[in-house]
Formats: sequence, structure tokens, C-alpha cells
Amino acid sequence: MGGNNLIFLENLEWFDETGQELVHRLPEEGSGEIKYGAQLTLRESQAGVFYYKGKAVGAFGPGRHTLKTANIPLLTKIASIPWGMKSPLRAEVYFVNLKVFINLKWGTRDPVAFKDSELGLIRLRAFGVFNLQVVQPVLFINRLVGTQGIYTTAEVEEYLNRVIISRFNDYMGETIDSILNLPSKYDELSQGLSERLHEDFRHFGINLTHLYISSITPPPEVQEAIDDRSRMGVFDDMNKLMQMKAAMAMEKASEADGASGMGMGTGMGLMMPAMFAQYFAGGLPQSGKKEAQQEFSCPECHHPIPVDAKFCHQCGHQQVVFNQCTGCHKNLTPGAKFCSRCGKSVEDKLQTKSCPTCGNDNLADSMYCNECGEKL
Repeated sequence: MGGNNLIFLENLEWFDETGQELVHRLPEEGSGEIKYGAQLTLRESQAGVFYYKGKAVGAFGPGRHTLKTANIPLLTKIASIPWGMKSPLRAEVYFVNLKVFINLKWGTRDPVAFKDSELGLIRLRAFGVFNLQVVQPVLFINRLVGTQGIYTTAEVEEYLNRVIISRFNDYMGETIDSILNLPSKYDELSQGLSERLHEDFRHFGINLTHLYISSITPPPEVQEAIDDRSRMGVFDDMNKLMQMKAAMAMEKASEADGASGMGMGTGMGLMMPAMFAQYFAGGLPQSGKKEAQQEFSCPECHHPIPVDAKFCHQCGHQQVVFNQCTGCHKNLTPGAKFCSRCGKSVEDKLQTKSCPTCGNDNLADSMYCNECGEKL
């Protein structure tokens, strides 16, 4: 800032030494008696707005400009005697910084409510940065500086932060259904939020050049729930991953044996197509897993039961107790005369017990008659 109070010569200029001032006012306090012919010097990154008698009478760009007022040296002093030697013709100059102010912070002071489609009502905190530039100095001074008394970027940042958060809440509710989908949509959210804020910033003569969302975070307990859900997804895929690695190891073994000669790897190589087919169908067969057992229908309740069952698990009927073939040890159904596997005659081995009430033949170890239920 430069300026002197010489009676016959006045030069008004300002240097932003802090790099944080959007607007600088001369005089800094109250109003001034800017003389007729005062020189206003502006740099390339500055604009000047001249207020005279309470109104903006001129806006100036870079260069040197001559200001015209009715404050004539010496004559004004004499004419201002009734006003205590202060001229009623008050004037001020506002210097507006036109550079782009970068890395201004925005974020939620308190968590905001958000209704998630999967997690329910949760509270979120959001943070980011934005860049701005004054493009209409007179509008900026009249609507923001003049009414709010805002001069520095810190004061503008605080006010605009509330505007951004308000729009952010509305935009999130309209465009995002669940925060589980957020990581891939930060750029889309940033662009959409910038477009929505464009009119709010333009109202004050400001251009929002860029806006970035750095993070949107739920409370710690919600983060833990999301982490648990991610771990479950990893565990679900772990089985298939291990199966695939095992299949790849078998394939390498078959290739190694194929290079050296016939061996175990060759046999495994022949099994690979079937193993991969089972993998994509839902997993490789587990070692030691028993083949599906044949089922036999209980003659009493017709409930399906394994052939090696000692009794029906549905009704407790004992007719399903079998003897074994002496040749191949296959379980035999009651009344079978030949083994269905090897064809060996089994009549001589089948011991029966006749019911004294109804005469029905039962297995030798039966305790009750399968026909009438009487105790044998």
C-alpha cells in the first residue's frame, strides 16, 4: 500500500504483501477526502473501484488513472469549516485482487445426516479444497464485501464453506444411493457439485475455478461394518483362489513330467480339463469325500434312507436292516436271493424269524414283526 497526504499531489496504490487479501480499502478506516486529480495506479493483477459520495462511480483496470472529485486543495478546507474542517464529499478506493486463490479449504464442522440404501441413516463428514477468482469487482464489493465486511480470503473461505456444505448435502442425497459406491464417483461428484455452486458464486461476482472432494467418511462404527463386509467378500473368494492355485500347480507338474517322460504329472494333466470344469461349476472335489450313497425307500413310510441304515430315521421301521453278501460284502435287501453286485446266491445265509401271530418272515435279528408289529 502506498499513499501520501500531500496537499497538491496524491498517488494511490497497493501491494498485497500477505498474498491473502482479496480486497484492500483506502483509506483503511472511515472515509477519505480524495483530492481532485489524485492518481490511482493499478497492477496487472488488480482492479480498482472508486466510490464517491457513497456510490461506485468508476471501475478501473491496470494502469494509471486520474480521479476527479470536488475536493479542491485549500478551497475545500475553507468550504468545510461548517463541518468541522472535514469535507462532506467523502471518497474511497477499493483495490480488488484478481489472481486465482488456490487451496482454500472446505469441510463439515459437524457430521451431516445421510440415508444410505444399505446401511440406513448414517452421519458423514466431507472435506476438500476449492479455488476462486473475483471476476466482477463491483458486484463482489457491493454484495459481499460491503454487506458482510469481508476482506481477506480467510473470511471469504469461512462464508463460502457454509454455502458449499449446504449444496453438498442436497447433491449427495439426490445422486448417491449408498456410500459403498463412493470411491469410484469422487470425480463425478466434484464436477456435479461445482456446476451446482456456479450460480451461488456468480451471485457474488466470483468464479469457482475448481472444486475437489478429498474424502467422505462415515463414523468409526460404520467404517468397521464396511471393513467387515469387505473381509467377508475376501473369504468367499479365498476358497476358489486356493483351488485355482492348486490346479495351476498340478498343471505345472504335468508339464514337468511331460518333458522328462511319463509319470504322475501326465495323469494329472489328463485330469486337468475335468478339474477346471468342476472349479468353474463351484469348486474342486475335496479329497476323502465319500461318493453319494444309494438310497432305499422304507416300505412303511416310504421315506428315503441309506442302504446301510439299521432302521428308518423317519418311522423307526427295522425292515431296512440288511445282511451282507459273503462274496462282495454288499448290503442285501430283505428277501433277496442273489447279490445284485456279484450274483452270488444268498438264500442259505439269510436267516429269518417267523412271526407266531401272522406267520410273516422277518430278519433273524428283528425284535418286532414287520407285518403286524407283534414282539417276536
